[in-house]
Amino acid sequence: MKIVLAYSGGLDTSVILKWLQETYQSEVIAFSADLGQAEDWEAIEKKALQTGASKFIVKDLREEFVRQYVFPAFRANAAYEQFYLLGTALARPVIAKHQVAVAEAEGAEAVSHGATGKGNDQVRFELTYMALNPALKIIAPWREWDLNSRSALIAYAKKQGIPIPVTKERPYSSDPNLLHISYEGGILEDPWMEPPEEMFQMTVSPEKAPEEPEYCEIHFERGDPVALNQGRLKPAELLSHLNRLGGKHGIGRVDLVENRYVGIKSRGVYETPGGTLIRTAHQALESLTLDREVMHLRDSLIPRYSELIYYGYWFSPERELLQKLMDEAQVRVSGVVRLKLYKGNVILAGRKSDQSLYRTDFATFEEEKVYRQKDAEGFIRLNGLRLKIQNLSAEKP
Repeated sequence: MKIVLAYSGGLDTSVILKWLQETYQSEVIAFSADLGQAEDWEAIEKKALQTGASKFIVKDLREEFVRQYVFPAFRANAAYEQFYLLGTALARPVIAKHQVAVAEAEGAEAVSHGATGKGNDQVRFELTYMALNPALKIIAPWREWDLNSRSALIAYAKKQGIPIPVTKERPYSSDPNLLHISYEGGILEDPWMEPPEEMFQMTVSPEKAPEEPEYCEIHFERGDPVALNQGRLKPAELLSHLNRLGGKHGIGRVDLVENRYVGIKSRGVYETPGGTLIRTAHQALESLTLDREVMHLRDSLIPRYSELIYYGYWFSPERELLQKLMDEAQVRVSGVVRLKLYKGNVILAGRKSDQSLYRTDFATFEEEKVYRQKDAEGFIRLNGLRLKIQNLSAEKP
């Protein structure tokens, strides 16, 4: 049997690579996805081959990740439980999609991943495998082996001569990509414990951010950011620029205790600087360009849409159906938003659009002739009629 493993080069997947060979007596191809995590791919390839992989394949998926996964979610203002901007949840389906493609190209019969049996990622990987190629055998080592602790993994790695990347100086796990970095485990498992400042990689602390505010302008077309200030950029490049800009000002840190799909509460700490700027600007532009009832209907569906992504249903028919509705709502969402960045804060400083539904002649408090204030009397009377009837019909104490 030939197996394609989603491989990062970390402790878990390095141990899994060797374990798969020993347990299944199989050839293992190590597959990595470049989603902007700034890895030394030559070093990872060397480690994979030294650990026993028959082949190492890495694909640059940065542009696809941002254009086809991040931006569609941001068009929908997706956020799980209000604050999590889904950086990991959006990364898994693109990794799994290309892992399946590699398996098909290499004639592999099985795919494997390093997600534990307690988390969300196992669901995200495996639902994607099943949606795209249900004939592939799925191997989830964390649900099969007896290496059920970090100390057991480390002992196994030492026995097999596998270099160990985890140290006592960084007693937590991190998962970076172009949208965010997530941190969990170790010292972060205590929700009373403040995250150590040295942990953060994408953002400076607000206290150390510049003393002067900085302005930027984000240009949108049909809900997608397309330019920063006056420079038009491709999606991955634009997000990279916004990450540096937001990170410089300490923007985008979130500390959450969230509800995993499997039923466990988990504490996660996230840095999403560029995504925070995009979401803030996008919502501001929508306030100008979206019809009230369209906005309210769309907003009522955001929690469900976000859950689908968080739970791993990116390639489900219901997510795709909702995406069409979300995208249809973006037809008018084009324009420019000016943001003021200062010590962890994103302050709205202006917005404009040729598609704006905001009319000064209707909204003004000055004298105008387009709105008869007396008409409001009948409007209020009709809307209050049911409240009157309810009062008249109620039993009196």
